[in-house]
Amino acid sequence: MRKKINKYHILFFLICFSYSADIFAQYPTVRERVINLPTFDQKTIHYGYFLGYNQYDFKFEYVENYYKDLLYKDIAVIPKSGFAVGLIGDLRLNTYFNIRFEPGLYFSKRELEYPNVVGFENETDKIREIKSTYIHLPLILKVSAKRINNFRPFVMAGFSTDFNLSSNNKNRDDNASNVFRTTAQNLNYELGLGFDFYLYYFKFSPSIRGIFSFQNELIPDANPNSPWTGIINSMFSRGIAIIITFE
Repeated sequence: MRKKINKYHILFFLICFSYSADIFAQYPTVRERVINLPTFDQKTIHYGYFLGYNQYDFKFEYVENYYKDLLYKDIAVIPKSGFAVGLIGDLRLNTYFNIRFEPGLYFSKRELEYPNVVGFENETDKIREIKSTYIHLPLILKVSAKRINNFRPFVMAGFSTDFNLSSNNKNRDDNASNVFRTTAQNLNYELGLGFDFYLYYFKFSPSIRGIFSFQNELIPDANPNSPWTGIINSMFSRGIAIIITFE
């Protein structure tokens, strides 16, 4: 599942990049129209809010000889649909560069399906459901192209930290009691692209973003030979989000 999602991410970004490049090439031929919000981008600071959809999965790094001993069976991650909501603070650096702070709540759910070869007493033990409620705090650099009429493409990159309110990190129970534990905080880097549309009263901006954790989120079970965590060295979140902002 993880490999399929990663390939989908790459393909989607390539398609969007090609589409953006085609739009840039057509700039000289676009006819002038009535300009909405002509001074909007001249504001030093402005605010807004966003709504979004997300899907998260996990990247696993297994213990040494895991594939040899277990016949190359990965843990399957089944991502579920989630949503996000939050606020926006935007600081203009110059015509093309902005620094943005976008604090929000991200709700997500994932299911882990362990391979049969690991060995469990009950069939239900193979499944672990992981619900996450993130306080998501990203600091993002937004790089915009030249505005043409009421349209402006952009790319963005930055770093973020998450505080997971559903991590169970302080819970003394573990997977032996059907409690999967993760760390309460993790760090990510983010990449994305989107388009600004200048409407009569506000700016509307859809974007797609990749969120990639580079901090191990796994809290091992008390039993070092646990079939749920004993086979995993590290676990990292990977997410894709479609965000719609209103500014």
